[in-house]
Amino acid sequence: MNDGVKNGSSVDSSKWRVNETPQDCGLVPSIAVSLWLGWNGIVLCLVLYAIILANSLHRTVIFGLMTLSLLLPPDFPGKAGHKLGDWIMLKAEQYFGLKTIIEDEEGLLKYSEEKAIIYAFSPHDMLPFGVFAFNPILNRVPGGSTMHCLMTSAIFNIPFLKHVYTWVKAKPVDKKTFMGRLHKNKSFTFCPGGVQEVILLDPQKPDDLVLFLQNRKGFIKLALSTGSPIVPVFGFNLDGTFGYWFPKGALIEKLSRMIGFLPMIYWGRFGIPFGIPHPKKLTIVVGSPIDVPKMDEVTKEKIDEYHQLFVDELIKLFERHKHSEGYGNKRLKIA
Repeated sequence: MNDGVKNGSSVDSSKWRVNETPQDCGLVPSIAVSLWLGWNGIVLCLVLYAIILANSLHRTVIFGLMTLSLLLPPDFPGKAGHKLGDWIMLKAEQYFGLKTIIEDEEGLLKYSEEKAIIYAFSPHDMLPFGVFAFNPILNRVPGGSTMHCLMTSAIFNIPFLKHVYTWVKAKPVDKKTFMGRLHKNKSFTFCPGGVQEVILLDPQKPDDLVLFLQNRKGFIKLALSTGSPIVPVFGFNLDGTFGYWFPKGALIEKLSRMIGFLPMIYWGRFGIPFGIPHPKKLTIVVGSPIDVPKMDEVTKEKIDEYHQLFVDELIKLFERHKHSEGYGNKRLKIA
């Protein structure tokens, strides 16, 4: 595990585009965020109610609706669902008082006109909900109306969640989707650290931010095979939005990799288990694009070279902004 560098590289901050929404964590924004991030708890409550308390009719209705949801296409019911998703994102922007800092908008706009941009978001933390800043309805980051977030495929195998996440512009982070978007010049964001970063969370070391990136090189290889630029992104204040507990051990780690998420208990606002996160103000900083050449034969040496370049640029991005975002005592570690 490597500690981050002490100081970020000097950058002309006069070119940064800063956009900040006043925070409002009142009733309506809270309902919207519940419709987005509260479904884990809702589904669990429905299942427990159906198994333990429900009569046969209620049990049949609950499991019938869940089965129907799994059979329906993810974007059901079409435009109505996507309109609801847009409304949720706009209210989430208020709930978290979203602030975005784009360091090189000119460079991003240039690339977005001709190539797909890979926005690599860190950290994953408990839930990487900070990626919502890339939703096209918010018009925060260059990438066009087709911008999506790629996330664990497990989400799209859970009733109701599969629809909500589709409405808010999410897709599975499998190789087929990844490459399909690169070939079609459709930009996207994803969290390269994945569920492994959740396993590395340690409540006894709140000042350590551990990113599981040392061996995450698959996306670098795909970027080199298509000549797609990579942009480092860091989200401040995701940590601390949830309390959590999960079992440790090799078996749990293996299971989490198999199913795409970590079996755990977490709680958020008002201490509600599997509820919505505390309304901390989020700041998402977007670095400059890393120009990646297109290679017919991608070599290990080139993968290692551009992977190290990405990690170095991400660390510098964090260091440039950590003091202004109240992270002066935090240490970034690459595992």
